[in-house]
Amino acid sequence: GTGADNDLHINQAIVFIEDAIQYRSINHRVDSKSLWLYRWYYSRTCQWILSLTITIILALVFIEKPSSLTITSDVRFRLPAWNPPCGLTESIELLCFLVFMLDVSVKSYLIGWEEFWKNKWLMAYILTLIVSLTDWIVSLSLFCAEDVRIRRILRPFFLLQNSSMMKKTLKSINSTLPEMASVVLLLAVHLSLFTMFAMLLFARTKDGQQEKEWVRYFRNLPDSLTSLLVLLTTANNPDVMIPAYSKNRAYSIFFILFTVLGNLFLMNLLTAIIYNQFRGYLLKSVQSSLFRRRLGIRAAFEVLSSLKETPADAQQSYVSVGALLRVLQKVEMDSRCKQAIMRSLKTCSCDQLSAAQFQKLFEELDRDAIKQHPPSPEYQSHFMQKMQIAFGHPYFGYLGNVVALANIISICVVLVMDADKQPSERDDFFLGAINCFFILYYMLEMLLKILAMGLKRYLSYPSNRFDGLLTVILLVLEIATFSVYGFPHPGWRPEFMGLLSLWDMVRLVNMLIVFRFLRIIPNMKFMALVVTTLLDLVKNLRAFAGILVVVFYTFAITGIMLFKGAVVPLGNTRLQFFIFLFLFQTFFYIKKVEVCYFKEKCDFMALFGHFQAEVIYCLLYLLPINLICRWAKIYFVAWWLISSVIWVNLFVALLLENFIHKWDRRCHREPLSDIEYQRTVELMFRDVLEEPTEEELMEKLHQHPHLQLCR
Repeated sequence: GTGADNDLHINQAIVFIEDAIQYRSINHRVDSKSLWLYRWYYSRTCQWILSLTITIILALVFIEKPSSLTITSDVRFRLPAWNPPCGLTESIELLCFLVFMLDVSVKSYLIGWEEFWKNKWLMAYILTLIVSLTDWIVSLSLFCAEDVRIRRILRPFFLLQNSSMMKKTLKSINSTLPEMASVVLLLAVHLSLFTMFAMLLFARTKDGQQEKEWVRYFRNLPDSLTSLLVLLTTANNPDVMIPAYSKNRAYSIFFILFTVLGNLFLMNLLTAIIYNQFRGYLLKSVQSSLFRRRLGIRAAFEVLSSLKETPADAQQSYVSVGALLRVLQKVEMDSRCKQAIMRSLKTCSCDQLSAAQFQKLFEELDRDAIKQHPPSPEYQSHFMQKMQIAFGHPYFGYLGNVVALANIISICVVLVMDADKQPSERDDFFLGAINCFFILYYMLEMLLKILAMGLKRYLSYPSNRFDGLLTVILLVLEIATFSVYGFPHPGWRPEFMGLLSLWDMVRLVNMLIVFRFLRIIPNMKFMALVVTTLLDLVKNLRAFAGILVVVFYTFAITGIMLFKGAVVPLGNTRLQFFIFLFLFQTFFYIKKVEVCYFKEKCDFMALFGHFQAEVIYCLLYLLPINLICRWAKIYFVAWWLISSVIWVNLFVALLLENFIHKWDRRCHREPLSDIEYQRTVELMFRDVLEEPTEEELMEKLHQHPHLQLCR
C-alpha cells in the first residue's frame, strides 16, 4: 500500500544518509528486511563485538605456545612460561571464526551475489577463513603439537579487511610501488657498483692492516654487499672504515662518497617521490570518499522525492521539509550536524526542497567541527569582577608557567646534588618542602582560574583539564605522603612504610611535576602547531598505525616459525615473541659482532658501543652462525625495506602534508581564542577536491543493482 511504500522510502533515505555520513557504498539491498539487517550490522553494538573479536584473536599470540606470560623477559633468568592446554586457545579461536563467518555471510547477503563476485576483499576474506579453519582442524588432529600454524600469519587480515580507510591506504601504497621501485632499483645499482669497487679496493694483500678490512667486511660478495647495506643505514659507521682508515686516510673518500650519494641523495629522493606520489593517490582516495557521500545524499533525495505525499512535477523533483524532518529524527549522526541542519530547515521559508537545496543542507557534514567555549560567569560584585579580570588574564597563566619552571629548576638542582649519594645518605627535607609549596600554589592557581572562568569554561580547555587533573593527583599524593611519613623536617629519611617508600613517592611526585610542565605548550604557538599536528596524526591516521600493526604482527609470527629453537638459553628452549620484536630494529648491528667468529682478536670497545650490539652479541653465541649470516639476512633486509624504507617514508610524507596544511591555515586565518577547529583526513584535502556533477551522480544511481528510480 501507499503507507508501506512511504515507510520503505523513509527507511531507504535513512540508510542512504547514514552511508553518506560514514563514506560507505550504497550498493546494497534496499528492501525492508535487508535495511533492518543492514542497520543492525552497522550498529555500534555489532561493530563493537566485531572489533572485540579481532582484538581477541590477535591477542591470542601472547598466551599461545611459546607463551609470553613471564614476569622477566631475560631468557637467562625467567621461569618456564605457562602454556595453555591443548584446546583452550583453539576454542577461543573457533568462537572468533564463527563471528567472522557470520560477518562475511551478512556482508555477502547485503551486497547481493552479483556484487559479491566483484568484491576481491570478500573473496579473500572467505579464502582466509577456509585456510584458517583447515589449519585449525589439522592442529586439533595433531593434539596441538604442530610446529607451523599458518592461520597465525593470516590473523592480521581480519584487522585489515574491517577498516575501509586501511584498505584505501593499502591500495594507495600499491599504486605508489612502481615509482618507489625505480628509486629502490637505483639504490640497488648504487650498492652493487660500490660493492665491486670495495672488493677491488680492499682485496686480500700481504698488508696486515688492509687484511683486517677484508676479513671483517669484504671477504666475499655477500659480506661486502651486507656491509655496505648496513652502512646505508649508518648502523656500522664509522666501524666499517676504521681498519682501512688506520692504514691510509684517503680510504675515507670511498665511504664518504657512498654515504653522501646513498643517504643524502637517494634516500631523500625516495622520500620526495613517495610524498609526491602517495599524496596524489591519497587525494584520489579522498575524492572517491567525497563522491560516495554526495551519492548517498542524492540517493536519499531521489527516494524521498518518490513519496506519495510529494507533489509530482514533470520538470523537477522536490522533497517535502516534513519528510526530511521525519528522516532526520531517526538518522544516527553527530548531534552538532543534526541540530545545524534542523535549524536551517526551520529558518527555510519554503515547504519543498530541490536537489541543490537538499545537497546544500548536508554540506554541514563537510565543515570543520567547531567547539565554542562556554561564557564566563557574570558577577554582580565589583570586587569579584576585578578578581575575574585579574585571574582570567593571560598574564596570570604566564605567571603559572614561570612558577612551574622554577619548580623544575629546583628539582634539577636537588637531583644534581644527590646524584652520587646513597639512598640512606639523602635528606629529602628540602625537596619535600619545596614540592609542598609549589603544589599548594598549583592548587590555588586552579581554584582562582575556576573562580574567574567558571567550572564549565575551565573544563572546556584541554590544557586546563590536563593541568587540573595533575594538580589533584599531586595533592592526593602529597596528603598520602604526609599521612604516612609526617611533615618534612631536617633528616627526613623514614624507613619503608606502606605501598611505596618515601623516595619512591617523592620521585613519583617529581615525575608528575615535570610532566605538568607541558602546560606551556599552548602558550608557544609554533610548538602548539607541532603538537596539534602530531595529535591529528594519532586521531586521523589510525589506518597507518593499523597497517603498521599488521606488518609487525606478520613479521613477528614469521620470525617465531622460522627461528624457533635457534635460541637455546640455559634451561629454556622457548624463543619468545619479544626477541623478534627487538631483533627487527637491531639486526644491522650484527655485522659488528660477526667478526668474533672469524677473528680471534676483536675490538670489544667498538663492539659494545651500543646496547643493541651487546644483546645481539649474546644472542649470536646461541644462534647457529650459518643461519644468522646467510638466510636470516633475507628476512631482516625484507623487514628493513618494508618498515624503514617504505613505511617510515610514507609516515614522513603524511606528517609533512598535515603540517603544511596546518601551517597554511595558520597563515591565512586569524586566530580565534574561543574557537577550536578539529580536522579529519577528508577535510585536510577539502579545498582541492572537485564536486561531482549531477550527471555523474545520476548515472551512478541508475547503475545501482537493487534500486529502481522513477526517473
